[in-house]
Amino acid sequence: MLFNSISFFFFFTIVTILYFVLPYKYRWLLLLLSSCYFYMSFVPVYILILGFTIIIDFYAGIFIEHATGKKRRSLLICSLVANIGILAVFKYYNFINTNIASLLGYYGYKNPMPYLTILLPIGLSFHTFQAMSYTIEVYRGNQKPERHFGIYALYVMFYPQLVAGPIERPQNLLHQFYEKHDINYNRITNGLKLMAWGLFKKVVIADRLSIIVDNVYNDPYHHRGLGFVIATICFSFQIYCDFSGYSDMAIGIAKVMGFKLMTNFNSPYHAKSVREFWTRWHISLSTWFKDYLYIPLGGNRVIVPRWYLNLFIVFLVSGLWHGANWTFIAWGALHGIFIIFSLASQPVRNKITAFTRLNNYPLLNNGLQLITTFLLVTFAWIFFRAKSIAIAFYVIKSIWTFTLSDILSIIHHQSSRINLGLVGLDLWIAFFTIVLLETVHIIKKKYSITHIISNQPAYLRWVIYYTFLFVLIVFSISDSKQFIYFQF
Repeated sequence: MLFNSISFFFFFTIVTILYFVLPYKYRWLLLLLSSCYFYMSFVPVYILILGFTIIIDFYAGIFIEHATGKKRRSLLICSLVANIGILAVFKYYNFINTNIASLLGYYGYKNPMPYLTILLPIGLSFHTFQAMSYTIEVYRGNQKPERHFGIYALYVMFYPQLVAGPIERPQNLLHQFYEKHDINYNRITNGLKLMAWGLFKKVVIADRLSIIVDNVYNDPYHHRGLGFVIATICFSFQIYCDFSGYSDMAIGIAKVMGFKLMTNFNSPYHAKSVREFWTRWHISLSTWFKDYLYIPLGGNRVIVPRWYLNLFIVFLVSGLWHGANWTFIAWGALHGIFIIFSLASQPVRNKITAFTRLNNYPLLNNGLQLITTFLLVTFAWIFFRAKSIAIAFYVIKSIWTFTLSDILSIIHHQSSRINLGLVGLDLWIAFFTIVLLETVHIIKKKYSITHIISNQPAYLRWVIYYTFLFVLIVFSISDSKQFIYFQF
């Protein structure tokens, strides 16, 4: 059941109404049953896998509280092994097996291990990491173990963020299931507005840009330079609008019912360094890796070479988290290299900045940093989107071959020459939505758009609402396309 489907609209409406109609003591049960139904609408049998890990982690948390020494650590390890084991089998087994087969084949041996014909449970990496954060926090003494099995199951399965985050910590979410949330007009309308904006980003911007991206990247050997340039830039905004659109909708859905989920995106393409980009992009995952991998490895409290290695390991694992393919590993490695190079070259870059006196021109200096960061991040997206390393290198090699005539063909509405999948007005609408998105981000830096709209007279507010609804309906892509991050 996709957030951008009619069936979800009815599901959300019914569940929300029942949530406020039911007595407080039954609301958790409604949310748990609704979350089970939501998850089972994809592949019903996989709820058994989710139930298995929930049972293990629930009792592991209780036993960890009273255990000491090696027993305490063993209980944590059992919980982590159960979660990572399921992730490894469903997400990485065939990838590892394929690479082993290739290696053995190179030396003339046959791989005896069979391949598994299984589907990846939707959102497996997300709810696995959320469950792992619970047992780790209990082990560290930062969270009391939850003794209500239903509430703990709801913490893992809460339907707004079940399949694509944000990845919540128990300290933020668990206690909210015990709080009574009354009907609050402002909170509900603000949640609905955030849902609408997230839906707009998905069905109007991301799904439109996906036509260009899919047309080029799904058939790369029939495209050339400018096509790759446009498709890669479009993918940067497609994946942002697709994923942040889901996060906005998840946060908005939760807000309508009175729950507060963490912010997952903060204008990432306004970052002035790749390191800053990761404080703005998929914040719930980047902070997860920081707290549970980077800091335990030693963080920056070690000698410089080890610090760089820690950073590189984190980004390699982050790449692997996203998918069982060398393209994702290369994408993560690239980000690690970008950040390590930035840190190592900082003294030299400071001297260049001082020599050129760029600090005296903050607008120019910030603009150069922003553009450089966007280009580096966009370059790395090539590996994320390409189906193989070979295709990624083909794109990189071909991306420089565009000519002036290709650019003029776009300007003169002859984009069919480079076969983008969209032509004429449709293509310009796609470009305009990107400009609109960034305009909204710039305005939001200084003003709250929601607050501005709320302070307008009633008639003007409803004109804005109906206009937005009209644009959403008219310019949305009719197909209900799955969110990109559902595959992770």
